[in-house]
Amino acid sequence: MQRLRGGVAMGGPQGQHQVSSTVHDDAILQLCADLHDTDAASMQLKVIRYLEKQTNSECCTLLVVSEDANELFCQVIGEKVLEEEVRFLVPVCCFHCVLTSKKVLRLDDIKECELGDLNNKLKLEIKSLLAVPIINQATSKVVGVACAINKRGAKKYTNADVDVIKHCFKYTVPVLTSTLALQKETQLKHETQCMLQVAKNLFTHLDDVYVLLREIMQEARNLTQAERCSLFLVENDELVAKVFDGQLESGDEVRIPITHGIAGHVASTGKILNIKDAYSHPLFYRGVDDSTGFRTKNILCFPIRDGPTVVGIAELCNKVSGLFFTKHDEDVASAFSIYCGISIVHSLLYKKMKDAQYRSTLANELMMYHMEVGDDESKILLSSEIPSIKQFSPRMSNFTYSPRSIPDSDTLKACMCMFDDMNMINRWRINRRTLAKFCMLVKRGYRDPPYHNWYHAFTVGHFCYLLYKNMDSLKVLTEIEVFALFVACLCHDLDHRGTNNSFQVHSQSVLAALYSSEGSVMERHHFAQAMCIVNTEGCNIFENLNRDEYQKALDLVQDIILATDLAHHLRIHKDLEKMARDGYNVDDPEHHKLLLCMLMTCCDLSDQTKNWSWTKKIAELIYHEFFSQGDLEKAMGLETPEMFDREKACIPELQIGFLDHIALPLYRVLGQTFPQTKTVVDAVETNRVMWTKLRDETKQRRLSSTNSLDFFHIQFKSELNGDKMAEEDEDDCEEETEAKALEETEGEKIDHNENCK
Repeated sequence: MQRLRGGVAMGGPQGQHQVSSTVHDDAILQLCADLHDTDAASMQLKVIRYLEKQTNSECCTLLVVSEDANELFCQVIGEKVLEEEVRFLVPVCCFHCVLTSKKVLRLDDIKECELGDLNNKLKLEIKSLLAVPIINQATSKVVGVACAINKRGAKKYTNADVDVIKHCFKYTVPVLTSTLALQKETQLKHETQCMLQVAKNLFTHLDDVYVLLREIMQEARNLTQAERCSLFLVENDELVAKVFDGQLESGDEVRIPITHGIAGHVASTGKILNIKDAYSHPLFYRGVDDSTGFRTKNILCFPIRDGPTVVGIAELCNKVSGLFFTKHDEDVASAFSIYCGISIVHSLLYKKMKDAQYRSTLANELMMYHMEVGDDESKILLSSEIPSIKQFSPRMSNFTYSPRSIPDSDTLKACMCMFDDMNMINRWRINRRTLAKFCMLVKRGYRDPPYHNWYHAFTVGHFCYLLYKNMDSLKVLTEIEVFALFVACLCHDLDHRGTNNSFQVHSQSVLAALYSSEGSVMERHHFAQAMCIVNTEGCNIFENLNRDEYQKALDLVQDIILATDLAHHLRIHKDLEKMARDGYNVDDPEHHKLLLCMLMTCCDLSDQTKNWSWTKKIAELIYHEFFSQGDLEKAMGLETPEMFDREKACIPELQIGFLDHIALPLYRVLGQTFPQTKTVVDAVETNRVMWTKLRDETKQRRLSSTNSLDFFHIQFKSELNGDKMAEEDEDDCEEETEAKALEETEGEKIDHNENCK
């Protein structure tokens, strides 16, 4: 059969080829007419259907080259538009040669291992394959790879199939690339809108830096499609991690040197680090993966800046929607980091401003509560010479002596007396008027709860004095450490409100708002009040120290006061036991820190080292204060621990538990380290025996008031013997002390006579 065109008969092979070409031209024109979609996936689907028909293939697909030319991604396989793109890493995939040489790839050219990987990714069983490079005529660059898979009715693809594919993309490449570019611009527009929303989200959380950090992590994961992320803030040449995977950590913050690891490298250089294979990178530490079971594949780590200064580091792990983080992800991270830097810096400034407001509120509250010390009051204290210790009691230097027997009106004189007897006035050139005003303001700085009042501070300071007079423990410390310890003892509970740290946090007090993020709420407040007193005109007893001594003294006072938090003591108790076993090393700075903390706690709990009569009286004050806090907690609807609940507390049991778990282990370490303190340990153990007897007698007599303050006014049989023994011990100690005092007096007379000669 012949067809006439332009008067010429078209028959034979040449005529058939022209007819076939005409059919292909008609089909390609129809395809181009149908490519009006703005969605690249829909457009690819039409092209793939055309290729499947023209090459007689079971399946076709298009692999598009990524913007950075490191990946090929596939959106459509056959008739299926994929929910998640399939990606191939160009340097290691079988299509690498197609991109570099621009030559056709057939099944015979693919290695067996590469074919298995290709089958797995495309979820096909490939029997025949033809991969043809798609070239942009305007740039002569390969923009993709067209794959025809499993030819029907034949084992292999022919050159005619290659021509069909090339002919198709000769006309469709401009439309496809334009659609992909449009889709890219649409994506950028969407990301810009998302970035503006991110900025809005971040800037609405400036009032809480921890919530802000969590928000930053969440947005960073969403923008880059990362599996995990961590955030580090730069503080004093350290990287501080407060947030992991967008969740607030309940434990202590993690600190690492700024020079360590991937985050440290980014912080030091200020440049983005995109690691495609984490395990092959020299800066990656795989120990965390080994311990957690998590596998880090790739990392994008970028700096967060405030102008030229790096204020933080964000570390993203494992790209979810790709093989690794792309150049596009780096650009997104760079833009995102600008908003992060602005929000973090302003949030920290806001926190400083709020902290200043809280401090101002507390300072005003303190000033309203306490009256200023007048010159007339200090003159009364300075009207006579500082008395000697013996004027208060010949037993004042004895461990068994209770300073609570000194009248309140004489406690300030006693304080100045102890300063003088420990040679601190002369050694540190303390002006007497300054010392008097300091002591008076410290006394005024205490409120009047049942236990944590000025008398408690005075007894704590007195026990420090006893350690100085009776043992060598303070001789292994430096002079400035002893000075700081004694000052810290007097100031360690300034402005105590009769409630503990837990109450401050749960009641959301002003103190908790100011200090809860750092821990040890009350202890930090006590130190802050001590600094207020030191900075008050005419009260700075450190004023004559040189610059280094001054800084050292304040640092020591802070560390020692913070050590009064029993949670801190429990954390270091094993270290204290080890120090006691191995022996104290006077040249080890860490041993100095441990010893100061231990001695401070010994002083703080020293009421437990007195005779039974005093110990029981003090216990009544303690539980009076505890039960008052418990009443407040109940009124506020807060959970009340047993020891603060007057309806549930069993006082003897609680005291025994406290002695067994806190006091006795502490004083036994003291006795093991310094044998001179054996009498202190014995006193605590004796009191433990007395509490046990009271508990047993309570059970025998079936008394029901062990949870009431009335318990302290019951006369127990076991107490009669205990008081008698205590009186005998005190008499013996008094005789020893008087004899010692007599020897000292005689010695002074001999020295005086020698001087006269």
